[in-house]
Amino acid sequence: MAHSNLKDAKSTKNDEFYTQYEDIQREINAYLEYNPDVFKGKTVLLPCDDPEWSNFTKFFAQNFENFGLKKLISTSYATESKKIKFQQLSFFEENSPQFDETKTNTHGKIFTLTRDSNKSGSIDIDDLEWHYLEGDGDFRSEEVIQLRNEADIIVTNPPFSLFREFLAWIIEADKKFIIIGNMNAITYKEVFPLIRENKIWLGNGFSGGNAYFRPIGENFANYANGVYDDKTGLVKFRNCCWFTNFEHGRRHQPLSLMTADDNIKFSKHKEIRNMGYCEYDNYNAIEVPYTDAIPSDFDGIMGVPISFLDKYCPEQFEIIELSRYLQDGQGMSQQFVDDYYAQGNTGQISAGHPDLCYYDKTGKAVVPYMRILIKPKGATK
Repeated sequence: MAHSNLKDAKSTKNDEFYTQYEDIQREINAYLEYNPDVFKGKTVLLPCDDPEWSNFTKFFAQNFENFGLKKLISTSYATESKKIKFQQLSFFEENSPQFDETKTNTHGKIFTLTRDSNKSGSIDIDDLEWHYLEGDGDFRSEEVIQLRNEADIIVTNPPFSLFREFLAWIIEADKKFIIIGNMNAITYKEVFPLIRENKIWLGNGFSGGNAYFRPIGENFANYANGVYDDKTGLVKFRNCCWFTNFEHGRRHQPLSLMTADDNIKFSKHKEIRNMGYCEYDNYNAIEVPYTDAIPSDFDGIMGVPISFLDKYCPEQFEIIELSRYLQDGQGMSQQFVDDYYAQGNTGQISAGHPDLCYYDKTGKAVVPYMRILIKPKGATK
């Protein structure tokens, strides 16, 4: 996973951040509300999820019968693996006759749930059965690939440093999935085309846009002030989202928008109110710096922030491209570059820069952050 404080997470050299139970529940409920049978008769794989630490395994095990699951599979990494940084035994190992002190350091574990193994009358987390894997539990290993191929659905919070590779691992097997990632992953060349083609999209999202994760084995002094809360033991991630290819109701709720004239009169944003919309100097589209300022009556192409995807309704808008991937011949003019530097800017751009640029209403040369180019569904311009 990743967030606006990604550099802080990287400085600790740890990919292990555990998702809160209530966040998992809130997200999964969105898919169940859209389709109550979404998990019925399915095999769910939770890679990288030791049930001692991972709430994903706990959540799906406790809801095994409610969801009508066929099988639950959870895998974890070996403690000596470079992918984790703590050396603490799980309750499942310490209390099991099959515990092997050597294997726990070098082998991953697989947990499966299919039946009421303890004869309690219900199937839950106490019925998990486990054994050691042949390897360290890496999702790229042949034995975990076989588990992926067996599964219908993959759900997890993958290591943020391996997000690209993990998503590709899912896509190549054509699996349904619900995973957590950095909002900036939208801009990856391996990810954006999938979003543009409506093969994947954002999930329901974290409450208030903020995600709180529980780290394991951290040096908390490495975090900036306000990132780690020593009272709750949680790390705040501001830029996390869920990626999925499951439908949910919020995805099909169109934005309620004002006309261009009403935005110019009443918008809360000073860049729009009494100013209007700027046209790009190097592309036939208008700059819309805020999602809620999209004009409802504009029939052409607009550049909007990447956060627009959190409100994107495919029945309302069509995604054209991401600004950083514009084709050759749409770069900035030398005149714009000269004007930009004449204002005292120091950012490295050139006349062939592929991103968007415009002159604002005061004549200032502006290079905005990356934009998603969209147009109203069915628009001909």
